[in-house]
Amino acid sequence: MKLFSRIYGEGKPLIILHGLFGMSDNWNALGKKFADHYNVHILDLRNHGRSPHADDFSYRDLSDDLLEYIDSNKLSSPIIMGHSLGGKVALNFAFAHSSKLSKVIVLDIAPKVYQTDFHKKILNILINLPLYKFQKRLEVDSYLADFIEDQSLRSFLLKNLKRGGDDKYEWRFNIDALYAKLDNIKEANFLRGTLSIPVVFVKSENSDYIMKEDIQLINKHFSNYEMITMKNVGHWLHAENPLEFYKLICDKCLN
Repeated sequence: MKLFSRIYGEGKPLIILHGLFGMSDNWNALGKKFADHYNVHILDLRNHGRSPHADDFSYRDLSDDLLEYIDSNKLSSPIIMGHSLGGKVALNFAFAHSSKLSKVIVLDIAPKVYQTDFHKKILNILINLPLYKFQKRLEVDSYLADFIEDQSLRSFLLKNLKRGGDDKYEWRFNIDALYAKLDNIKEANFLRGTLSIPVVFVKSENSDYIMKEDIQLINKHFSNYEMITMKNVGHWLHAENPLEFYKLICDKCLN
């Protein structure tokens, strides 16, 4: 599958992968900053943003898309930085194609099976949202507020709204495929042996996505890793404090 991307700058390739419900646009400002020193490629994963939709949605599918992108753009030994879902995609790719990469930066996600129903609850809310009724984005936000109290989460989700051919709102992401294949991305079936290329895990201090008990699993499968913590941020670390995030990544991960 040919993925949509935003490309900035020159130098060593840096590929940025967003999380579930995200898109390349979420990373645009930071991507331009990283482009001062890198050839930045911000991708839309399949079923997200401006990339094509498909029924298939697994780590194998997402990794194959990434391989096609790297090969078609002739990227030599890129660094991959992925947030949440994007981090697990990056790890899946690294286990399958480690010789193609120089480093992986994993943002607030562990290489484990997640049992939470959080994303399924969100998808249930969005699937049952009567988008055809609304003329303004503010109306959608007001309706969603009865189900999702977190204003920042609503704003993040509503960035995915677009006008369809009949001028009615629709979702940029493939909501049906994400709902049907959600269990696929809870998995971590890509862990095979030990990965020797450099991997940096960035844990958000106020997030529970990476726990102390995950270190044993990480030690087992990663022989050349670092674990660093970004202070005073939750799961969306790059959005909550982009300036501090940029500094941390440049100082601790890319150098």
